[in-house]
Amino acid sequence: MTAGYTIRRLNASTWDAFAELVERNNGIFGGCWCIGYHPECGRPGIDHRTAKEERVRTDQAHAALVLDDEGAAQGWCQYGSPEELSNIKHRRAYDKDAPPLPDWRITCIYVDRQHRRRGIAHAALAGALDQIAQAGGGLVEAITEATLGRQAQGRFLFSGTVELFEDYGFTRLRQVGKHAWIVSRHVDPA
Repeated sequence: MTAGYTIRRLNASTWDAFAELVERNNGIFGGCWCIGYHPECGRPGIDHRTAKEERVRTDQAHAALVLDDEGAAQGWCQYGSPEELSNIKHRRAYDKDAPPLPDWRITCIYVDRQHRRRGIAHAALAGALDQIAQAGGGLVEAITEATLGRQAQGRFLFSGTVELFEDYGFTRLRQVGKHAWIVSRHVDPA
């Protein structure tokens, strides 16, 4: 599912490709810059681009970046430790019967608007799982939307779909929203 794409770790050497993708897509969801799950999001006066770049350049942000055959970034999958990605959606429902603390969270999968339905989300998730394995593996969780049998609005799918995660061996733990599920799986170290 990753044919035609190169997966690279988001770091200082790939920052420019990441930034170009985000700028090409209006900052992602109105200027998020994929900082919404980091603890500093929501602080007064924060500039999302600057905060994300600082995290990337100091190795405090993790993502599998999907590059096309011309080297342009077309998508990514953000992952990190629970401390790195502490702002999760459906927090109240999640905390009512919290699952075991994961080693890693996957919080955001984004694909450029002009490149959707080409396997980039699959490539990004596969890349993130590979990078997690390279970093020692462990328990990985995500909160995703179930879409089977319904037409879901794209704005709710920034964390991928339950069905996508199930393709990669994740299992549903518990429902935490109308269509939102906690999913998890163990990733072996590489």
